[in-house]
This record gives sequence, structure tokens and C-alpha cells, in this order.
Amino acid sequence: MTVEQNVLQPGGAAKHQQTFLNQLREITGISDIQVLQQALKDSNGNLELAVAFLTAKNAKVPQQEEASYYQTALPGNDRYISVGSQADTNVIDLTGDDKDDLQRAIALSLEESNRAFRETGITDEEQAISRVLEASIAENKASLKRTHPEVWSDSPNPYDRKRQDNCPVGLKNVGNTCWFSAVIQSLFNLLEFRRLVLNFNPPANAQDLPRNQKEHRNLPFMRELRYLFALLVGSKRKYVDPSRAVEILKDAFKSNDSQQQDVSEFTHKLLDWLEDAFQIKAEEERDGEKPKNPMVELFYGRFLAVGVLEGKKFENTEMFGQYPLQVNGFKDLHECLEAAMIEGEIESLHSENSAKSGQEHWFTELPPVLTFELSRFEFNQALGRPEKIHNKLEFPPILYLDRYMHKNRELTRIKRDEIKRLKEYLTVLQQRLERYLSYGSGPKRFPLVDVLQYALEFASSKPVCTSPVDDLGASAPSSGTLPAQTSPSTVEQQGPSSSDVPSTSPVQRSVIHKPFTQSRIPPDLPMHPAPRHITEEELSVLEGCLHRWRTEVENDTRDLQESISRIHRTIELMYFDKTMIQVPYRLHAVLVHEGQANAGHYWAYIYDHHQNRWMKYNDISVTKSTWEELERDSFGGYRNASAYCLMYINDKEQYLIEEEFNKETGQVLVGMDTLPSDLRDYVKEDNKRFEKELEEWDAELAQKAQQEKLLSQIPRAPAPSPAPVQAGEPEYLEQPSRTDLSKHLKEDSVQAINKALAEQEDRSPEAIMDTAIKLEYTRLLKLAQEDPPPECDYRLRHAIVYFIQNQAPKKIIERTLLEQFGDHNLSFDERCRNIMKVAQAKLEMIKPDEVNMEKYERWHQDYRNFRETTMFLMVGLEFFQKKSYMEALLYLIYAYQNNKELLSKGPYRGHDEELISHYRRECLLKLNEHAAALFESGDDQEVNNGLIIMNELIVPCLPLLLVDEMEEKDIVAVEDMRNRWCSYLGQEMEPNLQEKLTDFLPKLLDCSTEIKGFNDPPKLPSYSTHELCERYARIMLSLSRTPADGR
Repeated sequence: MTVEQNVLQPGGAAKHQQTFLNQLREITGISDIQVLQQALKDSNGNLELAVAFLTAKNAKVPQQEEASYYQTALPGNDRYISVGSQADTNVIDLTGDDKDDLQRAIALSLEESNRAFRETGITDEEQAISRVLEASIAENKASLKRTHPEVWSDSPNPYDRKRQDNCPVGLKNVGNTCWFSAVIQSLFNLLEFRRLVLNFNPPANAQDLPRNQKEHRNLPFMRELRYLFALLVGSKRKYVDPSRAVEILKDAFKSNDSQQQDVSEFTHKLLDWLEDAFQIKAEEERDGEKPKNPMVELFYGRFLAVGVLEGKKFENTEMFGQYPLQVNGFKDLHECLEAAMIEGEIESLHSENSAKSGQEHWFTELPPVLTFELSRFEFNQALGRPEKIHNKLEFPPILYLDRYMHKNRELTRIKRDEIKRLKEYLTVLQQRLERYLSYGSGPKRFPLVDVLQYALEFASSKPVCTSPVDDLGASAPSSGTLPAQTSPSTVEQQGPSSSDVPSTSPVQRSVIHKPFTQSRIPPDLPMHPAPRHITEEELSVLEGCLHRWRTEVENDTRDLQESISRIHRTIELMYFDKTMIQVPYRLHAVLVHEGQANAGHYWAYIYDHHQNRWMKYNDISVTKSTWEELERDSFGGYRNASAYCLMYINDKEQYLIEEEFNKETGQVLVGMDTLPSDLRDYVKEDNKRFEKELEEWDAELAQKAQQEKLLSQIPRAPAPSPAPVQAGEPEYLEQPSRTDLSKHLKEDSVQAINKALAEQEDRSPEAIMDTAIKLEYTRLLKLAQEDPPPECDYRLRHAIVYFIQNQAPKKIIERTLLEQFGDHNLSFDERCRNIMKVAQAKLEMIKPDEVNMEKYERWHQDYRNFRETTMFLMVGLEFFQKKSYMEALLYLIYAYQNNKELLSKGPYRGHDEELISHYRRECLLKLNEHAAALFESGDDQEVNNGLIIMNELIVPCLPLLLVDEMEEKDIVAVEDMRNRWCSYLGQEMEPNLQEKLTDFLPKLLDCSTEIKGFNDPPKLPSYSTHELCERYARIMLSLSRTPADGR
């Protein structure tokens, strides 16, 4: 909606004029309010043309009288626009002879724009929004046509898309629409707003209305918004698809150009559309009275502009929705508000003789929902592009707005004057403290307390004098040879080294003394700085003075610091007396942007007022969060994420968040009970479709299970023995079973039996077996208790070592040993066969209640998982050393994920997590650099290959690095990769490269930590225990010889 349109509507101009001016100031960096206002007027309120006008190199700055800005606010001025007034709507003609080509082009553009508006009722601004909506839909459709296989894929299992209990429902990103999700979820979680939307009934005479833009745009959108809200309330799906609502918005305008969506502008327009839709209904239902619009009642407030111009006062009431605030140069929200409420310089509004000009804003009526738009983008005129401001800006969970209210303005002015006085005094105290903390007149300065302490230490030092000749003589070795090393101070004193001095005498003493005959240093040189001459009386007086002065300085410094702290505390508490905490606003939602000015990802933190906790809404992912996480992501100054919109609600207006009650029973209405009948039927139909998906999935699984059962009953011919595997060509098999592993234990069992035969007099098989088991257990226990180097992991040699280190139950260990000695691999001779039969008999005698077989199988499965994780790690590291980073990455990803699951059960269940994390991170960083280099080449094939690497390998892996917020190195690596690609935004490149970059960046900057399902893991070679231990030792030894920075 342009300024011209606002003028045509009662109360419209004042509502948006200040917002547009702030946006222009933010984008162009021009602070002259007169220039900005004239540009806005010249461009007929079109921001895009106003920016082009202001930033064009050849554009002339419009000439205007100095006082024109303030004159627009004076009641006597012809151009004065007050709430509810009409104003001149003529467009200024820029086609005169005194205008240049650019201005004539702008005038023609304005004329074309106005003609289009008169014909279609659609403004350029609305067309700009349609461009991004079309781009979003196109992106969604294009994504369905992609044929490249991805590392991660959505699970076809509908149970993965099923809503868990009463968890909030997410919104699917249908193509660069994370901005839509963040705004809609924030509004949906305002229960009063939700009720207004759900209970909205289209006007009865909607079909009779003229086919204007309101009917084409607002009413269909309201219908789809009701359906979307209803699904968010009662859907059985984990997330729902908002495509139909987005399609309605897109179809409302016609444009073929794509453009980066401005989220703040979208929020403005969304509220305008909702306001228009409710206005149609309100006008239909009015009974001679002025219709009340619930959107205006909910989101719009008023402020009084009190100004002084050359001693003349003026007052003007204006309406506002989203309140814009500048971020640059401020540390917290109150500082932003203080700066926004005072423009220009006002000496005193009570003084008739004041020559200074300016204006103050005072809220006269605050909306129940107060939204602050944080301006985090500014136009860099040197680079000719917008840049994001990453400065830290703090904001409180409870915001008291009493100091900005018109009814408190006298008290606030008194407090502001007091704060100003305190800050001036604070500056004086800080300057005085600085003189104590940085004492001296030279470039290097030190705390005065330390200076006095050093002086005291110097005065108290005793001079210890010695001759350098004696010192060298005393240090010379008695054998007559020179020392191998000489201290730097000695070399410096000697000048040329003794080896350079010719000498015919073999006596060492002449060699040492000869240099000093040429340049002698005083023989009484002190060993360390100390006074040469000082009496005891002088020292006593000096020490007394220095001690006293040091104490005085310490006291002065402490007093200054305490005074500064008290003043800071006084300033902090200035507005916390009882009279200034009567208007509390609670933080309801924080909309966050991560990325740069031209691209990024959006999500929202929303407060659950009934569960008293923060929730993070990130497209389809809805998770519990904390205030600490919100601070880190929203305040700014950390990574590239920061809040761009804050939504506060009046803490005293409980109807905003109150749940509905059944009027008859008095019980709280939840879920489907809160929906009107038509929406309840709509959601039931959608849930039936989803339940049918679940039933079809269950039937499909049951059919597969039945087929497998039938196949298992068919007798099979004995399988031929496998051909021997050639050396160097490992056979790729499934992970070996426990029986397969037991083959590797044959030698250990035979050795234990032989030792038992040598030690045991009783030659019965049972006695031999008992002794052999004890010997084997003793051997394994010793291995488990040793502290081997990293390349020797004894857990790989035997499952018992793994069990002992992880404190497995004794019965598990005993049964495992019996299985080892009862294995068929020991049937190769009569003696071992008899022991094997005894072990098998004992296994059969174990009762089911003696050993929990389910727990037994879990322990052995964990050990198989440990060996599998070892092989993933080993193969991944081998590929990494060969610089085959693509192959290495997948193995290391599975190694990390499997290892993390193992470590969750105990610290000795897996491998060093930091080691795997380091090499996984290095793989990603190296692949990212390779992909960036391919992109920079500019060759179409190379560019496409680079983007395939990013889309299919790196982007899907980023959630794995972001999911664990304690891994700071992983988070930094993700930021490095993102910054590498964001750095291209300010560079000139071919249009096709720019298009590909714009399409790719939102995926890279998506902060979702939801991990999609894995494809099938890579196959692993089947190694014997000996081969596995040998290869593992080899790769770990090579790592110890290769420095790994940061590990």
C-alpha cells in the first residue's frame, strides 16, 4: 500500500508514513529527513522508486525549505495530514525542463504505475510480493523434478509424519517460504487472533461485491487461512502443507519476476489484507455506527507527536502498527525506544524561547499486540548493496512501557533529565578512574597501583654486584673446554665470539679474558635493577611513603568503582518504582533471521503461555527451547543469526491467551472442540485421508511379512561352499554373526586348553574345561585392565574385554565363555571335542531364569555394533588419507552416528567422539572448499558439479553438526562454510550464476536441526579379528604421525 493509497483512506497516511521514512533511512543510509520525505512524495510512496531516486549517482537532491518536514505536521499547513483527514492526492510532475533524464523516467514509471493501479487495483508493491510468491511456488515444483539422488530422503513411512500426542503442528516449507511459516505460527499462537480467524464468516453479499482486488485477494486468502489454522489445531499430521494459501496470494497478482522476499513488508501487507477482509464484514454488520475492525483493535495503537519548530509548538496524533526501531548504535531495546521517541534536539518544550527544533513521540493508546520491527539492514553506498547489521541487541521478556506513555510524560522528562545528569557525572568518574588504571604520559600506560608496587620492589632490592670476568671464570668448566652454549647476555657483552679471536696459547683463561681488554664493562655491574646508594633511613622513609600512597590509590580506585556501580544501578532502577511498572508487556514471539542481507533463513521462538516454556518453530520442526537458546540466536553478535521482529502482548489483557470454555459445562475446549462445524468437518476429512495412508502402509507391511513367512517354509537346497576370497579383494558381506566371530577365537581356546592340561592333574574333560575357562578369563581381564596406546584397542580382540570394561553382568560373561568353548570349531581332535561337549552340556543346563537371554542378545548386539562402528571409522579414515573426501564422508557420518548411540550407554562403549567429529568436520570443510572452487571457475559443468556436492553431500549433513549445540567447533565450521558462499553475494557474476546462487543459499542457510532418514549405509568388508586389529592399528599409528589441528 503506497502513501497515495493511504491518503485516500481515512487515517491511512499517518499510519504508514513514519514507517516508510524509517525504511528509506535504513536502506539508503541517508539521515536527512527532508530529503527522504521529498523522495517518498516524488515517488508517489513507492519504496522501490524512492530508493532508486536516492541512490542513483546522477539524481539531483530535491530542493526544499529547511522547515518543510516540521511544516507537514503543523495544523495550519496545507499538506498537514491528520488522522481521519483528506489530502491532496496529485502526483508531482517531474517532467519539466529543469529535471534530468532519471526524473523523467521516474515520472513515466509513476504514470504507468498509477494507470495500472486504476485499471487493476494492484500496486507495484503488491506485485513485488507476488514475484517472490511465484518464485516460491516455482521452487517447490522444481524440487519435485530433481533427479539427483540425495544422501537423505523423506521416509515413505507415514508414521514418521504422524503427530505425537498434542505436539504443535509444523508448516512445510514449500520453496523458500520459511518467512511465511515464522509469521503465521507467531500469529496462530495468539489465541485471540486464532479465534478471530477461525470464526470469520465471509460476508453474505460477497457475490454481489464489485470484482475488485479486495474480493479477489482477501476473501479467498481468509478462506485458506481458516483451513490452514484448522489443520494446525486438529491435524493428525506432524506438519501440514500451506501451498494453497501461498497459491492464493500468488494468484492474486500477476508477475514473472522473482525477488527476495522482505519479511517485514510481508507482515505489513498481511495485516493490511486481514484488516481489509474484516472491514468488509464489519461494514456489512454495522447498524448506523462506525464499524469496528478487530484487526485494528488488536494490532494498531496511537502516539502523539509533540514538536517544536523555531520556538513554535505543534501536536499531532498518528496511528501505528509495527513500530520500527533502529538497531545500529544501541545495546538494548530501551535505548532503541528512547532514540525512536525523540527526533532532533529539544531543549525544553516548556521554554518559549527555545531555538532548537525536534519532536517527541508519546504513546497515547497501545495495542494489545505490540510489534517492534528491528532494522537490521542498511544500504552500503560504497558497495552499492544492502548489508546486515550483526550487532548485539538485548531485549527483556517483560517490557514496561510506562516511560513512553503520554500520561507519564512529565515524570518521564524529570527522570530523563536526572539520567542525563547522572550519565554526565558518570563520564567524569570514568575519566578519573581511567587516570588511575592507565597511568603515565607515554604510549605505554599501567595501573598506578602497579607502578607504585614496582617502585617499592625496586627500592627494596639489594644490589648484588659482580664482575663479568669473575662470572665467566666461575662458569668455565674445570676441564679447560668451553661450554657448549652461552647465554645471550654473555655473547652480547663479549662482542665477537671467542672462536673469531686469534690465539696461540692453549690456556683457556687467555681466550676468555682477551675480549674484555678491548671493551671493558664496569666490574661492579649489578645482577638485577636495584638502587646503587641508599641509606636505611632513606629506604625506610621511601617505603613508608610508597606503602601509604599505594593504599591511598587503592582506596580511591575502589571508591570510584563503587560510585560508578551505584550510578549504573541507579540508572537501571530509575524506571522501576511502582508508578512506572503499570504497563507490562510480555514477549510472545521472536522472529529470527540467519544469513546475510540478500539471503537467509527464518524461524520463530514462541512462548507457550500455558506450559510456561519457549518453543522453536522451524518449518516442519517444532521443538522445546529455552530462554538461553533464544538469547543466543536472537540477540545478535553470535554467528549470523539475530531477531528482526519482536512481538509483545499486554500482560494484563488475559483474553489474548485465554482458552475457550464450554458455556454449559465450564470445561476448557481443546483441539477439534474449538473449531466451527465447517472447519471441524474439513479437518476430519483430512485426518481420514491420513489414516488411510497409515492403513495402507500397515497392509503393505503385513503383506511383505506374509510373503517372507511363506518363502521361509520352502525347503532350500544346501548352499555351495563359498569360493576363497582373493588376497587384497575383501569380500563384502553383512556384519558377521557371533558364530562367525567365534571362529577367530579358536586359537585362544586351544591355547587355554593346552595351558590347563599342563597345570591340571585331573585329566577329566570337565576339570580341564573349568581350568581353561579360568585361564582365559584371567587373560582377558588383564587385557581389559591395561591402558594400551590408541592403536591397540583390546576390545576388538574379544567380546569379553568389551563386556568387562563396560561392567556387563557376570552371568553374561560366563555364558559367553561357555559358548566360546562349546563352539563347533573345537571339534578338530578328540581332546577338544570332549571339552566342547562338556561346555555344550553346561549351556543346556542353564535355566531360562538364570540368564536373561534378551539382555544377553542386547550385549552381543552392542558388541557387533562396536565392531561395525570401528570398521566405518577405519575405512573412512583410510579414504580421508587418500584424499577421497566424498567416500570418506559417508563412512565417517555413520561412524559418528553409531558411535554416539553406543556412547549414550556408557563411556567405554564406543570410540573417541572428538576424533571422529574432527575428521567428519574436516571432510565437510574440504568438500566445501572444492565445491566453492568449482563454482568460482564459472564453467557450467564445473559449477553444476560444485552445487551437486553442496546439495547432495554438505547441505544434508549440516543438521548433524548443528544438532549438538555443545560442539562449538562444529557450529563454527558450519558458519565458515556458510560465510564462504555468502561472500559471493557482493560480487559481480553472470546472471545464470547469480540465479543458481540465489536458489542454493536458502538451503545452505536453513537452520533446521531435523535429521532426515539415512539411505542404506555403505557396505563393509568382512575382516577377521586379526585383520581388523592390524588395519586399525595401522591407521591409528598414521594419524598419530599426522598433526590434526584443532583435534
